[in-house]
Amino acid sequence: MREFIVEADGGSRGNPGPAGYGAVVSDAATGETLREAAEYIGVATNNVAEYRGLLAGLRAAHELDPAATVHVRMDSKLVVEQMSGRWKIKHPDMKPLAAEAARVFPPGRVTYEWIPRERNKHADRLANEAMDAGARGEQWSESASTAELDTAAGAAETGGLSDAPGVVGSAGADADTRAAKAVATPGWAPADMGAPATFVLLRHGETPLTPQKRFSGSGGTDPSLSDVGREQAERAAALLAMRGTIQAVVSSPLTRTRETAGIVAARLGLDVSVDDGLRETDFGAWEGLTFAEVRERHPDDLNAWLASPDAEPTGGGESFAATGIRIAATRDKLVAAYAGRTVLLVTHVTPIKTLVRLALGAPPESLFRMELSAASLSVVAYYADGNASVRLLNDTSHLR
Repeated sequence: MREFIVEADGGSRGNPGPAGYGAVVSDAATGETLREAAEYIGVATNNVAEYRGLLAGLRAAHELDPAATVHVRMDSKLVVEQMSGRWKIKHPDMKPLAAEAARVFPPGRVTYEWIPRERNKHADRLANEAMDAGARGEQWSESASTAELDTAAGAAETGGLSDAPGVVGSAGADADTRAAKAVATPGWAPADMGAPATFVLLRHGETPLTPQKRFSGSGGTDPSLSDVGREQAERAAALLAMRGTIQAVVSSPLTRTRETAGIVAARLGLDVSVDDGLRETDFGAWEGLTFAEVRERHPDDLNAWLASPDAEPTGGGESFAATGIRIAATRDKLVAAYAGRTVLLVTHVTPIKTLVRLALGAPPESLFRMELSAASLSVVAYYADGNASVRLLNDTSHLR
């Protein structure tokens, strides 16, 4: 029985925007490229384009040999996990495409593997060729394609660095998106530690209290997102869906985080788990007040709080030291639960800053030296030897 390798990719210049896909079928035994497919598909999202690429690759393999087995390799974690049956498919545009892809070969004859973007260059270049052709008002032509030659030349020029650290942007991604996708791999980490537990930390979107810079913890009115906050959550969801790496979503129990998490999870086709350990600090009697109002009403308590992590806000709030203990215990529990996986934690300013501080081994006063905007993204990876790597802090490129 023959075995084929199908590599597929898709991209959208705008998400949604002008979109295209690319797919390559090769012989698993020899590595020979047997068939290329690409198409400009008009305005669509990245995820739809990726599914269209998968479908084209499977159809091309079926035309070559309907009795073959197929191993699909894609850099879209979303498509791989959904087609493998581990993630639910909720988006209405993707359900029919996934169902159609599942019918090309009998069940059990197709397997799926996620690969880094830099190992999917051939399909990526085909998708870009298709989008370039569409921009010219033309259709992609296999006879005019240089994707295979360009990919081979690129591998030769880099000395075959397909397994080296670094991320190549998805097809059609603009410069800002490519920069946001670039994730540094720790240069000193041993190669045999396995994949880390990676926490993508999303601060909730704005509430009515956010632009007024009022203390808003776990002991106050528990505000909902504002219209601006919901729009911010939608923008974060679009970026995370485009990246396609999130495997689970965990939220603080407060309303603003659960609303943010729900918007993102719906876009990703995932459920939301709630963990009380991710809640914001309780600011006691300061809840709902501005910093200036606290300075006026409780100057001594505020000075003590700024000087010592053990000091509590007025009225029996939670100290930063107590928050740190809670967050460290929550971190350890989640690292164990999501070892080797990428999980989105939707939480608040203090928990995110605390996770970053602990990962850096920084002193408590560093909490006052970090900027963390509403709906910003930060990333921390946790390795099997107990070390951590801060990969991103306060990214707001998706909000611009």
